[in-house]
Amino acid sequence: MLACYVHRKGHLQAVDPGTVADAKALVWLDLHSPAAEEQALVEELTGLAIPSLAAMQEIEVSSRLYEDRDALFMTVPMVSQVEAGAPVSAPVSFILGRHHLITLRHTEPKAFKLFVSQAGKVALVDHRPAGVFLGLLETIVDRFADILELISADADGISAEVFRADELPDERSLEQLLKAIGRCGDLISKLRESVASTIRMLTWFGHPENGYIREPQIRDRVKTLGRDLASLGDYSQYQGNKIQFLLDATLGRINIEQTKIIKIFSIAAAAFLPPTLIASIYGMNFDVMPELHWSFGYPLAIGAMALSAVLPLWYFRRRGWL
Repeated sequence: MLACYVHRKGHLQAVDPGTVADAKALVWLDLHSPAAEEQALVEELTGLAIPSLAAMQEIEVSSRLYEDRDALFMTVPMVSQVEAGAPVSAPVSFILGRHHLITLRHTEPKAFKLFVSQAGKVALVDHRPAGVFLGLLETIVDRFADILELISADADGISAEVFRADELPDERSLEQLLKAIGRCGDLISKLRESVASTIRMLTWFGHPENGYIREPQIRDRVKTLGRDLASLGDYSQYQGNKIQFLLDATLGRINIEQTKIIKIFSIAAAAFLPPTLIASIYGMNFDVMPELHWSFGYPLAIGAMALSAVLPLWYFRRRGWL
């Protein structure tokens, strides 16, 4: 899908690229899982080569951040589908030229919808492609903060269940807690990758050789974004440590529960060992056994087995092992 936007009266407005006389008027071209003909149209309008999905998935910095034909090619992984409960991390490319901003993605980060809605209502600070790029990046950073708030809320809920389980009416099982912690850990790892990659992209964008940082307005916005991303990186590190702590605590609870079960079996084995010994003795088939002909031998053996079972249980309870 291809969405094109032009600047009109301080806002971004979606247009059909076929209705625009001058291709330079297209400030932002957003490609979402584009068809071959849409990609070819954008290349024709802008004169820039659109990278393939395989090229976007390269992990080398030189493949993610480079310059070609006076345009900056920047690719970072973005997290999407967070609210749906199945977060995915997929690469998003930003191609910043002198006349156009091109975004290429094969997923649906919520920040893009938020920015389109916001840019249609609130006047842009800078309507040039670089300004649109920074505005989109600011929305992405805000989205990072929203995801961190969701992770923090989930981690607080899990913490309450791990350490105050007896006070909660509806306690999840330890298996469910492990799954919840795993989901939080997976999301925070994806988010930390996105934050770190965005910091790297912003640093590269702000390099003096690229020319944009020389403008005071852009320089101030880059500095603000850098500080925000740094604080998000620190907070995501804290949340990652907290989730690891919750994982260790939950595994500790599992070990305690398993120890209790093993303790019960151990006590039961120790309690029934003497009765088993007595039963084994009187179960032997020897000709000469004095108790064999006692009239009270059977009740005496039963009583001895019962007493030998009760005495260990009494002793264990007295020592506080039960």
